[in-house]
Amino acid sequence: MIRILKGLLGLIRDLIVNRNLLWQMTRRDFKQRYISSYLGILWAFIQPTVTIFIFWFVFQVGFKSVPVNNFPFILWLVCGMFPWFFLSESILSATNSVIESSFLVKKIVFRVELLPIVKIMSALVVHSFFIVVLFAMFAAYGYPPSIYNLQIIYYLFAMICLSLGLGWLTSSLTVFMRDIGQFVAMMLQFGFWGTPIFWNLKSIPEQFHAVIKLNPAYYLVEGYRQSFIFKEWFWEHMPLTIYFWLVTAAIMILGAWCFKKLRPHFADVL
Repeated sequence: MIRILKGLLGLIRDLIVNRNLLWQMTRRDFKQRYISSYLGILWAFIQPTVTIFIFWFVFQVGFKSVPVNNFPFILWLVCGMFPWFFLSESILSATNSVIESSFLVKKIVFRVELLPIVKIMSALVVHSFFIVVLFAMFAAYGYPPSIYNLQIIYYLFAMICLSLGLGWLTSSLTVFMRDIGQFVAMMLQFGFWGTPIFWNLKSIPEQFHAVIKLNPAYYLVEGYRQSFIFKEWFWEHMPLTIYFWLVTAAIMILGAWCFKKLRPHFADVL
């Protein structure tokens, strides 16, 4: 345990020292994803936007969804969709980060632990755009920014920690078991429908509420809604906050331990 914590502190120091390298790698990764397409990096913003529009049209126009908690349905929806986009993209891309950059793994001086972080930072670039869109949408509906919106910084940090822990775990295992990537994608599908993103927790029987809240993504999705809609601080839900950070800390420690143990064998497999 002490070794793992020392390793995490060492990684933080490396991030500070190599912040310019990390930013350059993030820019390179972001551009490479779309360099062969005609619209380029615009696809990073077009695809999530189209998804949001489809959900809005189906539920707002087609099914005539009523306001949720006296808020327009589309605002309630995007508060759940935007953090999920970032979380799922971060986890899925971090899972494949090591095998996609196998040429860097064989370089002794390179810290492979940075690869999942690069993927998460790349996803953060897109998410930053959608945070701006979120503020613009609320302003367009007559809801100006408030001090509660500052909590977005806290929930962003929480999502990054959860994504990083899972990214270390899954990326290290994927090197030896390539099916892990498919398994992660499948679990994210379950996670999407199992998280109250476009359905309300109150719509299901109360005895299932505790089970739904065990999902760490619930804390993050509801956190965005608390920041923009319900006007509540995260410490007002202290039991859920403590639970989330205990789970996230356990995942980060497990992910760091697994990555550290398997790291010496990456080059042999790749």
